[in-house]
Amino acid sequence: MKACLCKSFGPPSNLVIEEMPDPVAGAGEVVVSVQACALNFFDTLIIQGRYQYKPDMPFSPSAEFAGVVEATGEGVGKVSVGDRVMGYMRWGAAREMVSVCEADLVHLPDAVSFEVAAGLAVTYGTTLHAFRDRAKLQAGETVAVLGASGGVGQAAVEIATVMGAKVIACASSEEKLGFARELGAELTIDYSTQPLKETLKELTGGDGVNVVYDPVGGDLSEQALRATAWEGRFLVIGFAAGDIPKIPLNIVMLKGCDVQGVFWGASVDRDPDAHRSNMEQVLKWVGEGKLKPHVHAVYPMEEISAALEEIAARRVRGKVIVKP
Repeated sequence: MKACLCKSFGPPSNLVIEEMPDPVAGAGEVVVSVQACALNFFDTLIIQGRYQYKPDMPFSPSAEFAGVVEATGEGVGKVSVGDRVMGYMRWGAAREMVSVCEADLVHLPDAVSFEVAAGLAVTYGTTLHAFRDRAKLQAGETVAVLGASGGVGQAAVEIATVMGAKVIACASSEEKLGFARELGAELTIDYSTQPLKETLKELTGGDGVNVVYDPVGGDLSEQALRATAWEGRFLVIGFAAGDIPKIPLNIVMLKGCDVQGVFWGASVDRDPDAHRSNMEQVLKWVGEGKLKPHVHAVYPMEEISAALEEIAARRVRGKVIVKP
């Protein structure tokens, strides 16, 4: 099989495409023929050795995929050869075939394409876990989404809207905000020209927002936290800005608010049944047309370096898909 390999930490241009032996399904494992896999911002970090996981060399980037079951190992009973599936595996999906545990797979309805399904697990899985399991988001509440045009930002705008919340999309340009409005955002803030805290307070009549969804970090985090409502929830998703903010705890005390960590990858391992339930809900919404995931571009595996460079340069709206 063909695989994209990282053999030394560095920029995307270091990646190589090589032939490898086909995987074999061990006990409890399933071999999947990968029809599409997706790239995320953390893939630009993991190939540089700057991510929380540091795989042994050589490894393949891409944490999520969709495809067809090719073979099953001893003890596998929930999927069969020929089934359409999607899955999540931290890293290693940028290959023509992968071997994963049966528990890591979710059945894929015929109504959802491989290209769309490949990009659902990380962004939509993270977001539904954040809103449903962590923040307990309720219809009628107000949600501020930072970085609203990126992969998780798009998912946050869409899912909060489907759950009945009022969404304030926050991004760094009018073009990005226009995209967020197409996804369902009622209000928008360009934080490159508008003060985030003051504008959030103004748009909520001084009350503040019930939930902040923050995949950006940096200087924006404290501003957004200061704009939360009484007993608001601040969701820590990630740090795309590169800087991990230091939050004054007196803000948390004075607002009676909660700062909630969203470590979706660990939650998948700790509660796989809840993860599967969330993904089945996401797939149902996609099938019904309530969620319309945006695919930024589809690249052949030979152009995966260019795809990662697009993500690193913040030129992506929605998901980047790779077809082995």
